[in-house]
Amino acid sequence: MKRDSRLSSVLHALLHMAEQDGPVTSETLAQCMNTNPVVVRRTMGLLREVGIVHSAKGHAGGWTISTDLGAITLRQLHEALGEPAVFAIGNRNETPECLVEQAVNFVLDDALLLKRFETVTLADLAADFARRHADWRERRTIS
Repeated sequence: MKRDSRLSSVLHALLHMAEQDGPVTSETLAQCMNTNPVVVRRTMGLLREVGIVHSAKGHAGGWTISTDLGAITLRQLHEALGEPAVFAIGNRNETPECLVEQAVNFVLDDALLLKRFETVTLADLAADFARRHADWRERRTIS
């Protein structure tokens, strides 16, 4: 069975978006995720349909998160993506040194049951990323 990394990719994109002060373009997200901007637009369109993200066209346009991070669960994201088979969900491993990817993969490694998806929010992932980033910065200053 082919592994579906859309949930991992969406979480990756949303965490990058959460760190920005304004809209993030599909091109920028595609670079972060090592994919094509068309794939980003198609996937973000699914999230826009359920009100998780908003898009704006034009020079200062891009994607923004339109919901509080604490209100977005992995289950909601899983359903917005069309409910791919749980056992086909896979982690992104394109950039293992990426702290966002590490936080996402940590949760997905432990969250193969939909019940668990209901209890993990995007805010939880953002907090885990922030902790990992602080640890990484501390290690860099010690070296």
